[in-house]
Amino acid sequence: MNIHIKNGRLIDPKNKIDAQQDVFIANRRIAAIGTAPPGFAADTVIEAGGLIVMPGLVDIAARLREPGYEYKATLESEMSAAVAGGVTSLACPPDTDPPLDEPGLVEMLKYRARSLNQARVFPIGALTYGLKGAELTEMIELAEAGCKAFSQADTPLTDTRVLLRAMQYAATFGYRVWLRPQDSFLAKNGVAHDGEVASRLGLPPIPVIAETIALNTALQLARETGVTLHVCRISSAAGVDMVRAAKREGLAVTCDVSLNHVHLTEMDIGYFDANCHLSPPLRSLRDKAGLRAGLLDGTIDAICSNHSPVDEDAKQLPFAEAEAGATGLELLLPLVLKWAEQERVPLLDALGRITIHPAQLLGVKMGHLSLGAHADLCVFDPQAAWKVEPAALKSQGKNTPFNGYEMQGRVRYTLLDGQLVYQG
Repeated sequence: MNIHIKNGRLIDPKNKIDAQQDVFIANRRIAAIGTAPPGFAADTVIEAGGLIVMPGLVDIAARLREPGYEYKATLESEMSAAVAGGVTSLACPPDTDPPLDEPGLVEMLKYRARSLNQARVFPIGALTYGLKGAELTEMIELAEAGCKAFSQADTPLTDTRVLLRAMQYAATFGYRVWLRPQDSFLAKNGVAHDGEVASRLGLPPIPVIAETIALNTALQLARETGVTLHVCRISSAAGVDMVRAAKREGLAVTCDVSLNHVHLTEMDIGYFDANCHLSPPLRSLRDKAGLRAGLLDGTIDAICSNHSPVDEDAKQLPFAEAEAGATGLELLLPLVLKWAEQERVPLLDALGRITIHPAQLLGVKMGHLSLGAHADLCVFDPQAAWKVEPAALKSQGKNTPFNGYEMQGRVRYTLLDGQLVYQG
């Protein structure tokens, strides 16, 4: 099918394009930008006047809850949420049930995702069998099955010898290791940032040093092994400072931040709002400022949704007993737009944090609209205002700390491989 997207403002961060340009799609690929290729005849014309045309979003942290947690969400519901949010490529952490530690599980997940044909799924393989931190998985076989990196998700790997060997093995074959730094002993039973809110509410705390001590260990081992290390969901100003120093030193280290931590702090917990029970926890105003500074100077490479749908029963509990997590796929774009407006970041730079930068972290050829590239696009109305109402979200997980917030920016069309998969 040939598609002509006309009169839109094209923003492509990889190719530094921000101009009114038409896009021509043929054979599921970008056939031309600006002027139609010879002999092009459009089967479908999308009028994008007043809209922004950009590469489909790439989200590097979206739990799809399959296999094993279908009562929280299904692949069908979360893929629908993805395309409604303009997300055409996503990486799913390995903390499914069972974890993604066998090639057969990875191939099954990819097959299920392909059959739905709504978004591309790039699994992150388990670093150790069962995420138990004892025995390394067969990374070569998992990579051949489609895993783009290896991780423990939110499960700490406490045995540093195992972590060292995992990094040595990954470095040998050029695999990426993704770690969320949190010392399991310092964070044990904690549910909120170790600050005034946790003290006032009597909530078990998670101190910043739980992040920085684990991060220091990961950086030291990365320095020793030469592995490509990605730091997932950094949450503290001190952590950002450590990554900044490591980058200046020349270490192959990158990091991301969740949209929740770009906008919220411990103060948003209010009076035990379980929607703000997140992992990692929301931290102080100083930490939020440090995270935003890290985004502005490029220390933080990408913004992700950290999409973690949770069933209602697991959230309607006292704060400390409620399950951590929030839906985010449909909020990624408007919250990045909000951050860009608040910090006066040009859209070309801001949208790069959810397109080409995360695609590069994954090592996939997505997130751009170069000639011949896969025709994965998001077309959105930057002026459309809407209110976050859980019942209206496509995701099966309705819990979000942004419930009731006013958003600006709404997806109108999502295209995957040159096919219209969402129209809003």
